[in-house]
Amino acid sequence: MWRRASAASSSSTCKVDHALLILVFLIGVALLFDFLNGLHDAANSIATIVATRVLPPVFAVGWAAFFNFIAFLFFGLHVASTIGKGIIDPHIVSDQVIFGALMGAITWNVVTWMAGIPSSSSHALVGGLLGAGVAKAGLGAVVLTGTLKTVAAIFLSPAIGFALALLLVFIVSWAFVKANPAFADKAFRSLQFISASAYSLGHGGNDAQKTMGIIAILLLSRAPAGTEFHVPMWVVLTCQSAIALGTLFGGWKIVHTMGSKITRLSPQQGFCAETGGAITLFLATGLGIPVSTTHTITGAIVGVGAARRVSAVRWGVARSIVTAWFITMPAAAAVGGIFYYVGGLFLT
Repeated sequence: MWRRASAASSSSTCKVDHALLILVFLIGVALLFDFLNGLHDAANSIATIVATRVLPPVFAVGWAAFFNFIAFLFFGLHVASTIGKGIIDPHIVSDQVIFGALMGAITWNVVTWMAGIPSSSSHALVGGLLGAGVAKAGLGAVVLTGTLKTVAAIFLSPAIGFALALLLVFIVSWAFVKANPAFADKAFRSLQFISASAYSLGHGGNDAQKTMGIIAILLLSRAPAGTEFHVPMWVVLTCQSAIALGTLFGGWKIVHTMGSKITRLSPQQGFCAETGGAITLFLATGLGIPVSTTHTITGAIVGVGAARRVSAVRWGVARSIVTAWFITMPAAAAVGGIFYYVGGLFLT
């Protein structure tokens, strides 16, 4: 009898250890995605300030990483809630689904990062979630309201960034029309510190929350029935640290594409692009919409280039970036679905 009870206790302990090991593994994969998000999207925060030579790259990434980290002090957690509950039905979330979603996003991020293509980490994660969720429970797993809101942002965030940046160029051009060029250049070099900081805050505020949502829903899937969705502070701090660390390492191929291949930028244009993009991100984060920081800053950069003249924008480069936007979600969804089944080999 004693041996039988001892064996049962040992078996129960092994199951608990195995479940804990899987949880730690999946949180680690989520933080890897968060790190790669910062690495992949570092260009969004620093491309303009590097392209205008206001800061050298090594100082620019440090500047952006700091504001990435402190972003949680300025924003709520509405985006985390959308990712955790608003893309797929939280009741069907399992270890396999989370693994598939993260691997779909990570795979697409690595492929586009190596190719120097500024695609969206946000939409890669949403695509991975959709692919893994549908692989488990069919189309009924999709939460249409959150998904449609995210898909709409593919078009709206760059359009709003474009419009705001264009408007800001006209405003500052009128305000500084009689200013000494040297004075204006110096003024906007200083102002770019503020606009780059604001954009980095928006980047950290919107993007880090996506990983928070993934970890929070993973924890919820293990909690007793009736437990409400909640993001613990340790998750907030860990995710902000991971994305800041990724930004600190930078993604130099994409910095080059964003900072110089689309259009040439002056400090005045860099300020307008960053400010227009930052306002867009602040609005989206406040509304709980997981937007793409890549889409937003690309739209803003195209806007300031078009304000100078339409031919100032290298439309071929912009077209290839937009093409990557449309491919991202379905490609990540396909990979996420595949990894859902791969996860079944060792996560059950």
